[in-house]
Amino acid sequence: MRPLLQVALDSNSLSEGLKVANILGDEVDVLEVGTILCLQEGMEPVRCLRALFPNKIILADTKCADAGGTVAKNCKNAGADWMTVICSATIPTMQAAFKEIDELQVELYGNWTMEDAKKWKEIGITQAVYHQSRDALLAGESWGKKDLDRVQALIDMGFKVSVTGGLELETLKLFAGMNIYCFITGRSLREVEDPKAEAKKWKEEIKRIWG
Repeated sequence: MRPLLQVALDSNSLSEGLKVANILGDEVDVLEVGTILCLQEGMEPVRCLRALFPNKIILADTKCADAGGTVAKNCKNAGADWMTVICSATIPTMQAAFKEIDELQVELYGNWTMEDAKKWKEIGITQAVYHQSRDALLAGESWGKKDLDRVQALIDMGFKVSVTGGLELETLKLFAGMNIYCFITGRSLREVEDPKAEAKKWKEEIKRIWG
């Protein structure tokens, strides 16, 4: 399966997020209401995106750590298909969230282990997001063998693995031969002269590598 392309709307306001969505919505597969935007505007961005893009996958990147059932229900009622939970959330929190949303993604930060991943798999979660954090990237870290090995290990466990954090067009080739589920990027699409043309380049590169 060819990887999907997701744009993260890590905006500080609804108007800013909708401006980007209007430009890129038809070019990407998944529209993400980023954590910052969720915190600033609640579920209104999700409702707006659902009204504007009725056939797109919409993700609420809540990074939920508690009250999973309530948060997930609110996301679903607003029109989200997917929601994120942080990997440090308890299993009961994840289970409660998973009952209320179509797809639950575990976002991987910090000191998670493969034993943790086995527990997530056991409760039926199939999506994981491998994240190179912004702080790590600012500290000089970059995608390397350690990351690729962990991503592959998750794939081998049966997870649909999305990757994010400092991705650039030229980064995609690092993942050649791997069954990546989705590439998630924000600034690399948003903060260029022609975001729509850039998104087309990403889709073309994905097609070139994965056929």
